[in-house]
Amino acid sequence: MHRDLSSHSLAFIEELYAQFLGDPDSVPEDWREHFTALGRDGEFASRPQLGPSFHAPSIFNPSNGGANGASVTTPNRSSASSGQWESAVAPVSPSNGAHAPLGSIRPLAPGVSDQVIRQDRVDQLIRAYRVRGHMMAKVDPLELPRANQPELDPTFYGLQADDLDQAFSSRTIYGYETLTLRQIISRLRNSYCRSIGVEFMHIHDLDVKNWLQDRMEGMENRTELSREEQVRIFTKLSDAVVFEEFIQKKYRGAKSFSLEGSQSIIPLLDMAIERAAAHGVDEMTLGMAHRGRLNVLANIMGKSARDIFREFEDSDPELYKGRGDVKYHMGFSSDYRTSTGKKVHLSLCFNPSHLEVVNPVVLGRVRAKQDRAGDIDRKKKAAILIHGDAAFAGEGIVQESLNMSGLPAYEIGGAIHIIINNQIGFTTPPGESRSTTYCTDVAKMLQVPIFHVNGEDPEAVAQVIRLAMDFRNEFSGEVIIDMYGYRRHGHNEGDEPAFTQPLLYRAIAERVSVQEGYLKNLLELGQLTREEAERIAAERREHLERELGEARRKDYVVNEDWLTGVWTGYSGGPDNGEDIETGVGHAKLSELLRGMTSTPDDFTPHKKIERILAQRAEMSRGKRPLDWGTAELLSFATLVTSGVRVRFTGQDAGRGTFSQRHAVLFDYEDGQSYMPLAHLEPNQAPIEISNSPLTETGVLGFEWGYSLDWPDGLVLWEAQFGDFVNVAQAIIDQFISSAEDKWRRLSGIVMLLPHGFEGMGPEHSSARLERFLTLAAEDNMQIVQPTTPAQYFHCLRRQVYRRWRKPLIVFTPKSLLRHPMATSDFEECTHGKFRRILPDELEPGRAVKRVLMCSGRVYYDLVKRREELGRRDIAIIRVEQLYPLPSGFLHEALDEYPDGTEVAWVQDEPENMGAWRHMRARFGEKIFGRLPFRGIHRAESASPATGSANAHKIEQEELLSKAFG
Repeated sequence: MHRDLSSHSLAFIEELYAQFLGDPDSVPEDWREHFTALGRDGEFASRPQLGPSFHAPSIFNPSNGGANGASVTTPNRSSASSGQWESAVAPVSPSNGAHAPLGSIRPLAPGVSDQVIRQDRVDQLIRAYRVRGHMMAKVDPLELPRANQPELDPTFYGLQADDLDQAFSSRTIYGYETLTLRQIISRLRNSYCRSIGVEFMHIHDLDVKNWLQDRMEGMENRTELSREEQVRIFTKLSDAVVFEEFIQKKYRGAKSFSLEGSQSIIPLLDMAIERAAAHGVDEMTLGMAHRGRLNVLANIMGKSARDIFREFEDSDPELYKGRGDVKYHMGFSSDYRTSTGKKVHLSLCFNPSHLEVVNPVVLGRVRAKQDRAGDIDRKKKAAILIHGDAAFAGEGIVQESLNMSGLPAYEIGGAIHIIINNQIGFTTPPGESRSTTYCTDVAKMLQVPIFHVNGEDPEAVAQVIRLAMDFRNEFSGEVIIDMYGYRRHGHNEGDEPAFTQPLLYRAIAERVSVQEGYLKNLLELGQLTREEAERIAAERREHLERELGEARRKDYVVNEDWLTGVWTGYSGGPDNGEDIETGVGHAKLSELLRGMTSTPDDFTPHKKIERILAQRAEMSRGKRPLDWGTAELLSFATLVTSGVRVRFTGQDAGRGTFSQRHAVLFDYEDGQSYMPLAHLEPNQAPIEISNSPLTETGVLGFEWGYSLDWPDGLVLWEAQFGDFVNVAQAIIDQFISSAEDKWRRLSGIVMLLPHGFEGMGPEHSSARLERFLTLAAEDNMQIVQPTTPAQYFHCLRRQVYRRWRKPLIVFTPKSLLRHPMATSDFEECTHGKFRRILPDELEPGRAVKRVLMCSGRVYYDLVKRREELGRRDIAIIRVEQLYPLPSGFLHEALDEYPDGTEVAWVQDEPENMGAWRHMRARFGEKIFGRLPFRGIHRAESASPATGSANAHKIEQEELLSKAFG
């Protein structure tokens, strides 16, 4: 049977089924078996009912087609009529250009009863509501017009008014064997066309669809709230509204990026935390942009209002000279106590103005928290990501983050995505900012539900967040909540939105707040009195006034505690120049290297892999020098067997871009993978080496986030080629290089960037060293370019064992991976440490006319040329660490050369790239005021390298000639 049939195939299936009923042998065998399983004459086989753990109350009344005599009304909700559908759905006929009703375009097949055909069409109508009901849902509080949906009109299927009170099979609707057509339509409209619209029929997994379907249709997508819950919602709305009003009054014109028009996000988050705690979640990490951030900080995160007001007052400028960030980018953490007494730790991540770039950072942090807690089911630590509508549709990092959500190296058990849908982006309306119906359509790449909800119906919001948290708990999947609201002010409080949207903002100006609308419904229901509501709001205002008074005190002290918890004992700030010993005993290294070459008895490696393993075994016996890939893996082995977790991801990280690593092996017979590093000792620390998706921004952001919650491990990300790191520039600029300065947040992330000019063209030569050196300031990161395997070995171990935590940017080699000179003796790893400067290797004290300083691959070209020319009067010094620039070490290396000795910086890169300009700015025309200093490099260029291999050789020859001329 064809499983790829869509809803467009319904007419074909109907015709086929009619033939089957007349003569079963007239249809293909696979369809005959399928129809036989369904039953005959409209008696359909029932599917397993996965229903919820509660019984759904019915809204139907026997007097008008109901079921149990109860009628339920809902506040602030336009209920669908239970009368003739003509009053609610415009009839569709061929004469107005729409599709013809199904019943008018095909006669009944011989032998097919009218009831069977009508039942089939009712089933089609039911499915249409599930697929298209969201298109008619009243999710927009501004009530902008929506297109009519012919498929939701019963006449589209040939059903007539006298069918309304006929009973039909309703086994696909939870809780009922039969219902009248009137009841079916009423239930479906209540479930899918009121304040909640749901997209879930794109999900392939039938169990997931049934789970959602039963929980929505079983309660008609409505949660019955107690008075206590309703009052809590109203109180949270009051908190949100009063806070915004207070800010607007006290700090008129100041930027706060108000939440007005979408205040329901505050009770939504409150309910999310409550529900999560009920499922056993004990920690939640949030990410959001600036819209509403201050309100969330005050009313969800528990940040003191006085601290927020102090930031508005800006009374401590001396504390923030050259550092800090604006108040609506700040993060916070606290312990949240639920209504049942459970504690949930909350962390709101710091976020720059790049609206969505925090997403992978949050996901990485949650993954690290889960790993640290041993939360292998990924249930106890959760993520909430709050988006804007324009950003969710417009920024590619959203797609990258969604794509990572189901990958083993990045999954966290599902994030809750909440879109604050203002229906505008700065001054740009949806029609100019996206090509899709909804801002959430990119999320359809995943098999997850998408809920659209009217933010001015707080009880609909309550239903959606309960469904979302239950879905995550049940299926460990992402959930998308698109909460429609509006933006009462402009993009910021000083902006005039009516310049570009005059009609929209005229309508917005006439609207009361969601708090007032909800209060009206509670007053009508008798759940709250006006006096109680006013008391709640008054208490909030009085509290904020007291907090403002405290914030304005002259003796107010700003609390800047940091480096607590897992960061206790680590430090940032200036580099003290201390380099610790990182060697490992000979016997231990040999044992580990032998373990790295071992595979199970039933494992069959590729023949070439067998040779690589044999060579590594020779290295363990000292019969072969260490190459780059082996030294790297050996550093990992020493760390994991010492209890240090290693996490390493990147494109092709398991094998290595240049086939140098082979950390993950594959059985040549059955394709099963095996990582020797994970099987060295019984009680070793975990190690992950995983290939990443073809992205840089999302993956690097994830790993930076991971490093924030795992300072005591080694967290690495590798670019396929260093050139491609430019795609992740936002992560580098806004987090890695500046987080300590802006937010006092440290990270020990390691970036491995293959770099080297070897005739491979402009996109496979340069990791843009100059960009990192431009960002380098205040010892904010380490930039190194090791030239030997042993140096790399010690550098990685130093990153873990120093208590000084800064990002480490490693410009790694390509051709040097197999260069006969770029090897290290085994003993070089058994003692010593990373050396920031490597002095000239020839004997000291000889007469030297010129000193060549360099970094990276070009060193070996210079050494080879010096040997060819016999130029012993040339000294070559390697700068292995370019930042922080080790002046003391360099001074020591140059000390033996007399005043006036020429020093030249030699680099492969053009004059305007590489390290030359950085070095010149650092040392001027004379190094230490006594050694003339000049540069030897390619001519300045707009592109890093030539695309011609032969032109590259010519340029390289010219470079070497200048160095020795």
